[in-house]
Amino acid sequence: MPQLDIRNPGMPDLQFVLFVTALCTANLENINVPQALRTSIFDRCWALVNTDAPPVNPKDRVLDLRQGTDLTLEACLSTIRLLLGEAGITHLVWDHPVSNPTHESSPAVQPLIDRLGQLYPDRPEIVDPLSPPSDDRSSG
Repeated sequence: MPQLDIRNPGMPDLQFVLFVTALCTANLENINVPQALRTSIFDRCWALVNTDAPPVNPKDRVLDLRQGTDLTLEACLSTIRLLLGEAGITHLVWDHPVSNPTHESSPAVQPLIDRLGQLYPDRPEIVDPLSPPSDDRSSG
């Protein structure tokens, strides 16, 4: 099962905040964060970016940090780590099978997709790693 270290996620802060809030709003059944905490994390991050109430419709619960500042990002990062830390959660662990695409690519894009498939024929492990990254720093 994929997992993410809250203190050392191995990704930029912006990606981390967006990824965690996406996990919090995803309809995942197998995640080690209770639904109430997931809702609280998203709602508190939403309040740091917006003046209106968080959306109720699950499809609208997307955090948009494009208009935010470095301070906004830092506040969201701190909020996520604080709430998860208070709950005793040091790693997010979830299980979700890879889903089929929800949209078809336009015919004009298909040649590019085919070329990328030839350049990178192996399944990218970055998107959904089969196992958590190794902490072995001696290789490479």
